[in-house]
Amino acid sequence: MANKINFSWQDTAVRLLAVIAASLIIALNLKSFVQTGDLFPGGFTGLTRLLQRCALEFAGVSLPFAPINLALNAVPAAISYKLVGKRFTLYSCLVIFLSSLFTDLLPAMPITEDILLICIFGGLVNGFAVSLCLMVRVTTGGTDFIAIALAERKNIDAWNYILCGNVAMLAVAGALFGWDRALYSIIFQFTSTQVIRMMDRESKRATLFIITGRESAGGVCAQIQDTQHTATLIEGVGLYNGEPCVMIYSVVTSGQIRQLVRKVRDADPKAFVNVLRTDKLQGNFYRSPRN
Repeated sequence: MANKINFSWQDTAVRLLAVIAASLIIALNLKSFVQTGDLFPGGFTGLTRLLQRCALEFAGVSLPFAPINLALNAVPAAISYKLVGKRFTLYSCLVIFLSSLFTDLLPAMPITEDILLICIFGGLVNGFAVSLCLMVRVTTGGTDFIAIALAERKNIDAWNYILCGNVAMLAVAGALFGWDRALYSIIFQFTSTQVIRMMDRESKRATLFIITGRESAGGVCAQIQDTQHTATLIEGVGLYNGEPCVMIYSVVTSGQIRQLVRKVRDADPKAFVNVLRTDKLQGNFYRSPRN
């Protein structure tokens, strides 16, 4: 019982530290790269900047970032609270609140005037901040709520769909304020999306083919079942030595591969393990809750 309590406190501390760090990185990115390049970063953050720009351009009113961003995130946060999880949504709302607060408090910090460098490195920094949140089962809110909900309910990689939605929003910004900034913003958003897809291991799948002996098959299957996934066992004969063997087929998340292969090796040091990337999967697949 004490170990579970300690683990819970450690998990909470790690998540809080990641939330604070990611929120600060997001705010710094907005006040340096995004603001200097006059970009629209996509998502509800980009929509907030678009509303700010419209108010300033057409009404001469300078609107604060935090109230608009918090209001826009209210509806997707409520959906996430119901569909994904309570703690996941509450931590994510903390990211939204802190990043909005830091954005209003921090001064402008231009780093470079080169717009292409701003797009690429700003996108990299933004993608890293979002990925940092995803690593501790949190999100930065807005369209990320929608992407996670689709992944949880429909078992699909929704990041490219979110990118398409962002492009539509940027088309509006381009029509109002010039196509050059909108097109540069698409480069920013594309870079950010690719970093997220690369670093979010929970959204990737891997197929395992394990060749082992009959006497070791039970131990290997037990290690796979510890990941909440199951496997298919196929009996065969090894053509090299003519001895009977077993092939175990399973699909797990990419983030589980390293530890699982090590456990399989512990169960059978002579096991032959082939790991393949899985691009598309149909059927029931267990996803560990992000809550």
